[in-house]
Amino acid sequence: MMAEWEQVQPQEIEARSFEIISKELGELDLEEKYALVLKRVIHATADFEYADNLVFSQNAVEHALEALQNGCCIVTDTQMAMAGINKKALKKLGIEIYNFISDEDVAKAAKRNQTTRAAACMDKAAAMQRPMILAVGNAPTALMRIYELVQQGKLLPELIVGVPVGFVNVIPSKEQILTLPVPYIVARGRKGGSNVAAAIVNALLYLIV
Repeated sequence: MMAEWEQVQPQEIEARSFEIISKELGELDLEEKYALVLKRVIHATADFEYADNLVFSQNAVEHALEALQNGCCIVTDTQMAMAGINKKALKKLGIEIYNFISDEDVAKAAKRNQTTRAAACMDKAAAMQRPMILAVGNAPTALMRIYELVQQGKLLPELIVGVPVGFVNVIPSKEQILTLPVPYIVARGRKGGSNVAAAIVNALLYLIV
């Protein structure tokens, strides 16, 4: 027997999705702003395990919102994450977004230092010396380099979104970020992805615009 279709108008699909997510999550021990970030991640992934895996540092969302309202920039580790972040919201807030993965100087630096391009991207971000949110959804080496740069006093991000996906160095890189005295939103374990990084940043933007 075939399941029955739910009749939902196109413009109502997202709202209906969030109704389902809220119902299945039930009561959450999270402030509303934090719950909205979590729900948008679940909306992007259909994975309710993020209710247990997504970790927020104290006042992470409040700090990120203030930084965005003050015009901080956003740096992503992948073009996919950058592509998934709402450009209309960015424009409305006057926020610039960067991804350096294809830059020639990054490729040369990575070869010279025998590291990944993603790690070299974080060095270029640090050299900007601007208030920024770092959104990492793919490369644990980017998170590892962020950790080193923060430890060295060369980088002080307004927020680290640490949600790379995979198997090699993914878990240790995330656990390192949890020890830093900077705001973070981290998906513990192996799960994550560029879509998750974009969903978190979008959730923050939508709390403002």
